[in-house]
Amino acid sequence: MSVGRLPLPALFAAAFVTLAPGVARAAGEHGVDLQPILFGLTLVILGARLGGELFERLRLPAVLGELIAGITIGNLPLVGITAFAGLAQIPSLEVLAQLGVLFLLFGVGLESDLGQMRKVGRSATLVALLGVVAPMILGYFVTRLFFPDHNRLADWFVGATLCATSVGITARVLADLGKTRTPEGRIILGAAVIDDILGLIVLAVVAGIIQAADRGAAFDPMSVLSILLKSLAFLAGAIVIGRWLSKHAFGIASRMKSRGLLLPLALLFCFGFAWLAGVAGLAPIVGAFAAGLILEEVHYRELRDQDSARHDLHELLKPLSAFLVPIFFVTMGMQVDLRAFARLDVLGFAAVLTLVAILGKQVCSLGVLEKGVDRLTVGLGMIPRGEVGLIFASIGASLTIAGERVITSDVYSAVVVMVSLTTLLTPPLLAWRFRR
Repeated sequence: MSVGRLPLPALFAAAFVTLAPGVARAAGEHGVDLQPILFGLTLVILGARLGGELFERLRLPAVLGELIAGITIGNLPLVGITAFAGLAQIPSLEVLAQLGVLFLLFGVGLESDLGQMRKVGRSATLVALLGVVAPMILGYFVTRLFFPDHNRLADWFVGATLCATSVGITARVLADLGKTRTPEGRIILGAAVIDDILGLIVLAVVAGIIQAADRGAAFDPMSVLSILLKSLAFLAGAIVIGRWLSKHAFGIASRMKSRGLLLPLALLFCFGFAWLAGVAGLAPIVGAFAAGLILEEVHYRELRDQDSARHDLHELLKPLSAFLVPIFFVTMGMQVDLRAFARLDVLGFAAVLTLVAILGKQVCSLGVLEKGVDRLTVGLGMIPRGEVGLIFASIGASLTIAGERVITSDVYSAVVVMVSLTTLLTPPLLAWRFRR
């Protein structure tokens, strides 16, 4: 079989390299023990396929079924089924899930036209700015209302958890609906990426202030400027230098005698730019998205045509994406603890927090400048917090001020509920709006 069809030995080899660290830790002194990992993969992939199929039959995006499958698996111990407990804590599954996000955003970048995105650049930037400021202010005042005795910095941190938008969730929904190339889709994806960068800047600023307050020291504003400059420099460098590098790299590869180089070289750009984004202090998904943006068909057309099968890059990526991307959504659903919904105090705060999280992102739709673009669709596409919100909450749970946790267990539970609801609500809302 050709490389384009991804032979099973290559897939298993890639999976083993990914799983190796987790296997080594699990095996201890008794050799390699793949059993827990194989069992976890079997259950996650089966749940993803069944859940996706069910929701596709209901004319809803498959991603929603994958999330529901993860929530079901993760909460089976509540009904006495403990055989699947601890699957979400398997490090190797988490690694595969994060690789799934990279493939998802890389594919979205490939589908995106940089020239077309320039046409909505102003709108995407303005949408992202409003989508950061409005939810953060609303989140601060809601937290202050429910927890008047909390440190004000803790309230600001809760507000910060409402800033970011999950690019992964929105990108998957748009891809499932076939709306990635629409004006609304381009604005949403562009704004979500900018939103992610701005959210990380806000996180760094607020966390830095809290850490300085915990030490009794003043916060250095130069750190904010440093993060901002690194973000702008990375994106500008990725687009300008990356496009030049892509053109010459594929040109050199087309003169090599080896065949089947298109997929490995594309993955080299994906992983390399994701790594560089991490080095720059940004989310790796931003680098993967940038890598997809700079790889243009005109650069790799000659290399593609040299293979007898002549598979397009999108076709080559499909088997890997079909394997890895659902793992991300199922494992994210497994992190949701349904017991948080049973506490009335947490549920009340979570309900109001979810409401302002949704309303805050509707404010950002006012930033759409193009005529004929459905602003409500843009606002709905910016709602999900997904894995980004959970990352923010987990960081807040690790911070302290004068020995007290910034994000208490009650607030953390409410934030998890908010993240879950905004993530679950977005796919059906976007599908409904696009159908209209």
